[in-house]
Order: sequence, then structure tokens, then C-alpha cells
Amino acid sequence: MFDTTSTLLWLVAFATSFALAGILYARRHRDDLENYVVARNSQGSFATVLTLLASSLGAWILFAPAQAATWGGIAAVTGYALGAMSPRIAMIPLGRRMRALIPEGHTLTEFLIVRYGRPMYALTLLIMLFYLFIVLSAEITAMARLITLIAPIPLWVTAAIVMGATLLYTSVGGLRSSIFTDKVQTLVILPLLLTLMVLGWRAAGGAEPVVASLRENAPHLIDPFSITGLKAGLTFFVAILLTGLFHQGNWQRVYSARNAKALTTGFLIGGLLAAPFIFMIGLFGLAWVAHQPGGDASVAVFAVLLPEAPTWFIIALIPLGLALVMSSADTAISAVSSIIAVDARRLMPDASPQKLMRYARWLILLLAIPVMIVASQGYSVLYLFLFADLLCSAAAFPVFYGLYDRKLDGRTALIATVAGLISGLTLFPAPDAPLTWLLESFLVAAFVPVLVMWALPRILKQRKEFDFTSLKTAVRRLDSPL
Repeated sequence: MFDTTSTLLWLVAFATSFALAGILYARRHRDDLENYVVARNSQGSFATVLTLLASSLGAWILFAPAQAATWGGIAAVTGYALGAMSPRIAMIPLGRRMRALIPEGHTLTEFLIVRYGRPMYALTLLIMLFYLFIVLSAEITAMARLITLIAPIPLWVTAAIVMGATLLYTSVGGLRSSIFTDKVQTLVILPLLLTLMVLGWRAAGGAEPVVASLRENAPHLIDPFSITGLKAGLTFFVAILLTGLFHQGNWQRVYSARNAKALTTGFLIGGLLAAPFIFMIGLFGLAWVAHQPGGDASVAVFAVLLPEAPTWFIIALIPLGLALVMSSADTAISAVSSIIAVDARRLMPDASPQKLMRYARWLILLLAIPVMIVASQGYSVLYLFLFADLLCSAAAFPVFYGLYDRKLDGRTALIATVAGLISGLTLFPAPDAPLTWLLESFLVAAFVPVLVMWALPRILKQRKEFDFTSLKTAVRRLDSPL
């Protein structure tokens, strides 16, 4: 382990560097509220690829995929990697459809309130905000735990430094600063991740002894057709696919893409590039099992890497972790800010854009307090995500089916979502319980709403069909009068 003082100095120095890059960019590009929230039509294909790749590769990839591999094996890692890619692919038709229906849109919540009314809007808004809270908490938790592996620094200290630095530039520059720093952070993430993989597998002795050990002691982990592994892989695929559709950061990038072509290229390549990194990092969980070190499976990557890692790379883990966490955390912060600004405008139609921007900045600062409290507890990153995933799974079909079917009404969508939540939560495991029924909880949460939406219109009186053209006039730019 390093000493506390030098590690803190490195942490503050690297965090400050990323924050200064974002602030300097924001000062050169002063934006109004519209650009602060959505940066409409400003990013080409390459920029969209980079920002989606950076925001996909959060600090959680150093913990959760490898932990999943220790009990689900190669099939679980494959499902995790494909799951991380799948929301980007699914967002292509959904994003193009949303841009066509609401060309001046900003958030998914705008579609919800016009399409379904206040009750369904309120429920989905709570799910989205809770998910973004979990994303932030899990990211900061992951970074705080990484630092404890380098030096005995309290979790809350790391959480405060990382959260403070990220808030600094994101609250000043909004989405444009987030996208700019994503580009900078990608230049840090890619070479250091590749270096981590090379050094990590060298420390593990290569693939051959790992496979030999697993064949003798845990052959099910390298069996791609293991029932346990396939079940785990399908669990992660379903959970991550349905959850990613509710990340407001993705919807911001739908509108920040210059046109439909940039959207399609950016989301397609951004998703495809993220999958192999997650897969390769996840394989360290198999190396950890092969070496049988015991201890906490969530730090499998570092249990394999750190004993043989050179000093310079242990220091390099700090900017790597910061780039990973800040690229994802600033996306989540910007996403919450956009929701606050857009929804506050609905509640306060006479408020000026400058006042709405101030509200967005101050409310996100308040959100940082519970995030740091949760992050300082060191909860399991994987479990935090799984719980948020379940909530999004229940709302997925009712929300997005309404993009295409004009017969679906808000009452039916609400009842279907609540039914999915209740049925899924009854099977969802407690934090310390075995994950026996995890897949079933997601499948039930996702498919019960489908059954309810099929049955309910046959029981209740059908309401008037929705007019999709009303969305264009109901949702306008933030700088235009209501």
C-alpha cells in the first residue's frame, strides 16, 4: 500500500486536472439553458462515439463484471458485455422515433407527461431519478473502494473529492462540458485499460494455467453452456438492456447528435466498442477463482493485478479510476440537471432560463449529499445496480410501447407498471440472500406488464386514441414561451 498523504495528493491533482479541463472549456463556450441541457444537433458521429464509450465504461467495470464471473462464469461475463452494448443498439430506433415525434425535445419525461398524463409521468420520473441516484452512488462507491486498495483513505474522503470535482465542471458547463471531458477521459481510459489487461494477465501467469486450474476445480465456470452461467448471463442482459433505456444521459445524446446518421453511427459503434472491454475485464474473475486467493470477489481484478503491478501503474490506477468514474458521473449529473430544468419550467412557467439554470445547479448540489453518504458505506456495486435494474424493467414495455401504439393510455400503462413492480419485487433477493430467483424476478417484472396491457383494454372501456402530432406542439425549446 502507498502512504495516505501521497495518494491523496495524486488523487486531488488528477481530479483537479479533469475539472479544470471542463471548466476552461465551459468558460470558452458560454451556453444558454437550451444548450446547457441538450446541446442540440452539435455532435458529429465521432464525438457521439467517444462520449457514449466513455459514459459506458464507468468505474463499476473494474468490480461488477469480474464479481459476476466468479459465480456465473464465462456465460455471465458474455451476458454482461452484450447487455452493456444492447441499450445503445436499442436506442437507435427509439431515439430516431423520439426525434421524429418531438424534434424540440430534451428529456424522456417530456414524452411521458404528454403521452400518459401525470400519474404515469410521476412514477417513471421517480424510477429514473432513483436509477440515476444509484448510478452516481455506485460509481463513487467503486472509486472510493479502489483508492482503499492503494492507501488507507476513508471512503468518504475519496467520495467528497471525486464528487466535488465532477460537480464543479458539470454544474458550470452542463452537457457540453460533460461531452468534452468524455473525449479527454477516453484518451486516458483506453490506453490504461489495455495496459491493465496486459499486466493483469501477466500477473495471472497467462490464460493456460488459469484454464487448467478451472478445469480441475471449477469446470462449470468455463463451460459456455452451464445452466447457472447461462441464467446469470441472461439476467445481466435483460437487466442492463431495459435499464439503459431510462438513462436520461442517453436521451440527451439522442438530441445532441447532429442528425439521424450521427445518432445511428454513434450509438452503434459506441455500444460495439464497450462490449469487448467489459468482457476482458470480467475474465479477471475467472483468474481470481483459479488462484483461489479467498476474500472479497468484488475486488478480483485487483487481487490478481496488484501483487505484481509496478509502482508506476499503481499510481496510474488513480487517473484511470477517476476517468472512468467522472465520465459516468458527469453524465448522470448532467442528466439529473436536465430533468430538473425541464420539469421546473413546467412547474414555474414564468421563471427565466437563468433562474431555471440556477435551480438545476443548486438541486444537484443537494443530491450530492445523500450520494456521498451512500458511497461512504461501501455497499456492493453489483447489488445497487441490480435493484435499480428491476424498477426499470417493470416500466420498460409500458413506456416505450407508447412510442408506437396510439391506443395505449396512461391508466393502462400505470397499472401495468405497478403490477410489474409488485410481482418482480416479490422474487427479488435480499442483499445477503442467494441470487436463486434473480432472473425470474426480472422476467416477471418485464412480462407481467405485457400481460396486463393485453388484458386490461378488454376489461375496461377503451379511451380515445392518442394523436402523435400533438407531441410536436406540446414540447418546445426552453427558450421559447410556453
